[in-house]
Amino acid sequence: MTLTPIDLFSSPLRLRPGGRIGTEKRTDGSERDGWQVRTFHAKTGADVHADHWEVHPDAEEVVSCLIGKIRLYLRPEGPGQQEEEIRLMAGTAAIVPRGRWHRIELDTPSNIMVVTLPCGSRLEKR
Repeated sequence: MTLTPIDLFSSPLRLRPGGRIGTEKRTDGSERDGWQVRTFHAKTGADVHADHWEVHPDAEEVVSCLIGKIRLYLRPEGPGQQEEEIRLMAGTAAIVPRGRWHRIELDTPSNIMVVTLPCGSRLEKR
């Protein structure tokens, strides 16, 4: 078997049942089974849908800043509470709890990697 490099910025990885890992074309992946590893360049807020909240009801999500600086926000869980802000610099990550609404904002153009089970994920306009 010949191994070839994978461009993670154009081919998300799908961690499949039975310990198999494959690549796939970039899609939202929300209706596919298995864990997904996505890596992307983010230059503007539109690249991270900063104007939307996102939730993954079936799994936690790892949000990792590979290069740059980002802010991860968790939506308040109750009335009168403030958004929780987590600052991520290059080489750091945070784990978003299952079912917790969150969003990302950029401090600088960044490379970001996320790992989650995307099935059932939803977006909601802020």
